[in-house]
Amino acid sequence: MSKTIAILAPGAMGSAVARRLNEHGARVLTCLKGRSEATLKRAADAGMVGAEDEAIAEADIILSIVPPGEAVALAERLAALIVRREKKPILVDCNAVNVDTVQRIEEIIGSAQAPFVDAGIIGFPPQPGGKGPAFYMSGEFASEVAVLKDFGLEVRIVEGPVGAASVLKMSYAGIVKGLAGIGSAMVIAATKAGAADALRDELALSQPAILARLEVALPDMIPKAYRWVAEMREISGFLGLDHPASQIYEGFARWFEHLAADATGEAVDAELMKAFAASIAQKKT
Repeated sequence: MSKTIAILAPGAMGSAVARRLNEHGARVLTCLKGRSEATLKRAADAGMVGAEDEAIAEADIILSIVPPGEAVALAERLAALIVRREKKPILVDCNAVNVDTVQRIEEIIGSAQAPFVDAGIIGFPPQPGGKGPAFYMSGEFASEVAVLKDFGLEVRIVEGPVGAASVLKMSYAGIVKGLAGIGSAMVIAATKAGAADALRDELALSQPAILARLEVALPDMIPKAYRWVAEMREISGFLGLDHPASQIYEGFARWFEHLAADATGEAVDAELMKAFAASIAQKKT
């Protein structure tokens, strides 16, 4: 069985997913126009084939894997390509967007008379020899992309219409990344106040699971913070402007904006997070 799958774009997740699909016999296309040398190399290493828009539109399945703020614009671009074609690809939106956003994307793709699937990715990019993330999918056509299981992806169908998978993604990310936001804010505040060691030692005694998570999460989030800004705002929108907790996630968006700016600037707070994580590892030895 052969499938042509287009992935837009070849970022860290997209290229890793492409490698997994390629290893299982799929032909994977992407758009490489205007991409950096690092992205071109990443795509080549993953076995992705650079293609023109017309070839992208001829794929059997198109996976949209971009930062949340780019999801609607990409859907509009793809709809303009697909509308002219007799054979329509299945468009799968895999982005961390809220229900209103994914329903808007469904309308855009529906205007091109193409089938649409709502998806949420939970987990890290697949690594060689590893299982990889779960792709939760919902909507009328979700069962039609379950074929991706045959190409090495972990596909899980969520019963319900378009939006059900995004609800799961928003809820899960709100918990996991919300904890990362709280942890990083408090670690930095404690460190600046001279209480880093005391905080670490108390967490080791009373909250060892949280401390173990911080050891991994603090350094891991530094290069990702910029991508989480729009996601936090999507979660805020998912809760709704009138929800009392909505502003919590707007606050996280502002916090991740700060961490992203810090990471590309003087990296003061980034170094504090790395030092706290390193101290956890040192304490264990």
